[in-house]
Amino acid sequence: MNIPRTEIFDEAQFASRAAAWIAGLIAAKHGRFRLALTGGETPRPLYRELGARFRSSVDWTNVEFFWGDERFVPPDSPASNYGMARETLLAQIVAPEKNIHPIPTVGDPQEAARAYEATLKNAYGAARLDPARPLFDLVLLGLGDDGHICSLLPGSPVLEERQHWTAAVAHGRPEMRITLTYPAIQSSRVTAFLVTGEKKAEAVRAVRSGDTALPGARLKPEGELVWLLDSAAAKLI
Repeated sequence: MNIPRTEIFDEAQFASRAAAWIAGLIAAKHGRFRLALTGGETPRPLYRELGARFRSSVDWTNVEFFWGDERFVPPDSPASNYGMARETLLAQIVAPEKNIHPIPTVGDPQEAARAYEATLKNAYGAARLDPARPLFDLVLLGLGDDGHICSLLPGSPVLEERQHWTAAVAHGRPEMRITLTYPAIQSSRVTAFLVTGEKKAEAVRAVRSGDTALPGARLKPEGELVWLLDSAAAKLI
């Protein structure tokens, strides 16, 4: 893994600067670009900016969209990560439906997790991950104030999963969730933490210092790691 790179933006500029950085990565890649989106409130304005400013300058037909985790709720639920991305980004751009791969949230959660793992393996073209050939071109990660990433929550058994690429998460939150596991998240050409707000500053400091009690600190990306922070989230580093 390369030495992490850190970009700190003024709070008012975070969405604009981060969107431009993501658009630049997509534009620089020839051919298919596999992008894993994150949920939560931090990326909402970023996705709006990405769709509005780069609707025409990025060839979105070459981008395949995946998700790092999802609450087990209908896609039209206000809590759906897919629904948020559909509203803020996907509705603004020309993206073929065959390139959009939301995490299924119907039926049995364990079966849904296995179905999404099959989707990932089909996109990857193999059943085993090769460190020399990343699954994703870019993984976007939020960071909870408890240090969680995706739905890899502190103390959860899923933190130890190394065989499956996905898992259902039954504990730690009111609703069931499905998450990518460390092997899938780490298999990316570029991994980017997107963190804003003063309440996340301690988690940023702890994860960057290697406190493995926090799930984010246990991540070992195989490609480039980038921290995109606003000034409030970066105040303790």
